[in-house]
Amino acid sequence: MFSRDELKQFELGQKIDDPRIRWFLGDIRDEARLQRALHGVDYVVHAAALKQVPAAEYNPMECIKTNVLGAENLINASIDAKVKRVIALSTDKAVNPINLYGATKLCADKLFVAANHLGGRGGTRFATVRYGNVVGSRGSVIPFFIAHRKHGWLPITDERMTRFWITLEDGVKFVSSCLDVMDGGEIFVPKIATMRIVDLAKAMAPEAELRNVGIRPGEKLHEILVPKDEARNTLDHGSLYVIRPAMQNWTRDRQITVRGVPGKPVDEEFEYASDSAEQRLDAAALHAMITQTAADYD
Repeated sequence: MFSRDELKQFELGQKIDDPRIRWFLGDIRDEARLQRALHGVDYVVHAAALKQVPAAEYNPMECIKTNVLGAENLINASIDAKVKRVIALSTDKAVNPINLYGATKLCADKLFVAANHLGGRGGTRFATVRYGNVVGSRGSVIPFFIAHRKHGWLPITDERMTRFWITLEDGVKFVSSCLDVMDGGEIFVPKIATMRIVDLAKAMAPEAELRNVGIRPGEKLHEILVPKDEARNTLDHGSLYVIRPAMQNWTRDRQITVRGVPGKPVDEEFEYASDSAEQRLDAAALHAMITQTAADYD
């Protein structure tokens, strides 16, 4: 466990007592510390990032140092330590980015795909998972609404706004499954539910007033997980999409499969966007999600 938050490491250590876990304080910006932490490690899940959009707009170089240069440090340290597989967590904001955070994550995605060239055949393999908002994660809208609804009103940026959503448990399962099947260079995209933010607000606080406060700088009305420009490289694998690397020379087998099954090419005009996705959360699903998240925060 490698992070710079000693309090969260301490709290997690109270819940998990396992001699296989080593607790390393450090920053992904520090490549030497990463090299020490990766000694003897076979698999890495890369979740370190500065992710708050307004903070990134105000502090762009800090975001770049962590999200881009930190990714490069992890790539180099993983190859040197002979790590077998690295899977990085991306975001829908990396697609057609309009904010600094999204731009840094797009750059990191490109770095992790290209890192397979550095490892060569038989070397460290790198892949990426890309999904939307994680329900109840730090800084997300649900805990914000939970804290704010006691005032009798909730701020809404735009009634048309939609977002992709995935639970923390489903996100963990998806990352684990992709780590198991990756060959290197893939961007894995799960088929997940979407919702309108205004529907979420109404479900959380039916009696509260909804006030339109306008879209924040760097924010979109809708998010995209697979853009049209990547349709030519995208395969449909049933429960997920796989975006293939445009350039690949680190393996002899150029056909990407998931558990031995090849995917089906999508239409050349295909786009996976939050305003057009078929899996829209209904009222019952929203209520269940909110109830569980509120219980987690109580």
